[in-house]
Amino acid sequence: MKTYWCSTILSLALCSAAMAQAPDHSAAPSSPVALKPAVESAVIPVPRNDGSKARFDVLTDRVKQNEGEHDVIFIGDSITQGWEGAGKDAWARLNQKYTLLNLGIGGDKTQHVLWRIDNGHAKNIFGKVTVLMIGTNNSGEDRNSGEEIVDGVTAVVRKMQEKFPNTKILLLGIFPRGEKFNAQRGKILQVNQALQHLADNKKVFWLDIGHIFIKPDGSIPKEIMPDFLHLSPRGYEIWAEAIDPKLKELLR
Repeated sequence: MKTYWCSTILSLALCSAAMAQAPDHSAAPSSPVALKPAVESAVIPVPRNDGSKARFDVLTDRVKQNEGEHDVIFIGDSITQGWEGAGKDAWARLNQKYTLLNLGIGGDKTQHVLWRIDNGHAKNIFGKVTVLMIGTNNSGEDRNSGEEIVDGVTAVVRKMQEKFPNTKILLLGIFPRGEKFNAQRGKILQVNQALQHLADNKKVFWLDIGHIFIKPDGSIPKEIMPDFLHLSPRGYEIWAEAIDPKLKELLR
């Protein structure tokens, strides 16, 4: 009997020790689930929180120093800003015909242009024609849907009409991107098909020249877009040649 109780007590002790050493899975904290960052609304004006402030300040000063009327104001993202880089020669030739003002900031999305228009980039200036191309930076897979981009561009057009009630807005189709056809280019095509309906041919006019950058096989040549997004000097020459007749028409 004594042996039995000793064995029982020993067994209980061993079990208790084993339980004490066993990991407590129930108490282990669950691993945090990585959440995708929220996608910014394409229609709510927001400032940039990256390194673009220097460019914003340059344009704010440019607006102050060039108050008054201009033939053509360009508003957009890096493709518009690029008139000052790869497009400088084509810009200079256009500038011999028209008084121009460039308000492009690389990386801008529709929501950033909305914010800029409300915060100094529409103050005391007027363009007989305002050329707008925006939306490519909204079009990434993890960014806005096609419908959201259309809403964003529409909001920019309406905001421009509010700030520049007498301007003629020349809305450009978003340029194609990617060496070959891909989902992002397909989204841009759908957006452009919807955006063309904003044109009333009284105050808003539509021009889609994207096809001139594409070869018959659907690819974009590096000679025109070295990174299949931003234009080369030749790309800006093509853009200038394509837009010039429309500018002449609207400035009559």
